[in-house]
Amino acid sequence: MQSGLYVALSAQVALQNRLDTIAQNVANGSSAGYRGTEMKFDAVMSKMSGPQVSFVSSGSAVIKQSSGQFVKTGNPLDVAVKGNGWLSISTPNGQAYTRDGRMRMTTAGNLVSMTGAPILDAGGGAIQLDPTAGQPNIAEDGTITQGQSRAGVLGLFTLPGNAQLSRVEGDAFTSSVPGAPILDTAGNGVVQGFIEQSNVDPMTEMTRLIYVQRAFDGVSSTMESAESSLKNAIQTLGS
Repeated sequence: MQSGLYVALSAQVALQNRLDTIAQNVANGSSAGYRGTEMKFDAVMSKMSGPQVSFVSSGSAVIKQSSGQFVKTGNPLDVAVKGNGWLSISTPNGQAYTRDGRMRMTTAGNLVSMTGAPILDAGGGAIQLDPTAGQPNIAEDGTITQGQSRAGVLGLFTLPGNAQLSRVEGDAFTSSVPGAPILDTAGNGVVQGFIEQSNVDPMTEMTRLIYVQRAFDGVSSTMESAESSLKNAIQTLGS
């Protein structure tokens, strides 16, 4: 097979992965705290003898770290995270990190996420509230009070730049490197009664979707031309 077909095939695999990523971003454009995914591609040189041929890798996912817009809800159990911090939840896959600050209190007083995952404090313990003490007040540093009593503190964590994030839910990630508790809340913290929107721009993603789809169609046309050329060459040489 001509090397051009291999190159075009690698391009199609990469573009398909990019299409899947964009579609996921568009589908979650209105999800609270959602972090969009970008794709990183690298050139791969052929190890075969003769002229070097450059292929494209299938791509690796990169999580966008930019913040989304804050929207006021007025719900005392909603918080938006300022700065580079992450809230932490307990999942079947272990401790995970999220920017989705929508919380609820169970009848037993457990503070959980909208999916029912326990919200954790800085020490990794679940937060327990008093269901009879009324709505909690959440300070900027994450301290939770009910009436005159301190009920707990929301854990805020930072993730190192070299951490590999794996999506375990639409808005939560596990990290290859454990997050470090934020002790100095200057520039970081939470805002009660707000949620953070997705950091995905739907219009930009739709534009990218059209561009990538056209590129995919262009590669398909190139492959068809290369196959036709190969077929004609075989027929000519065979006769």
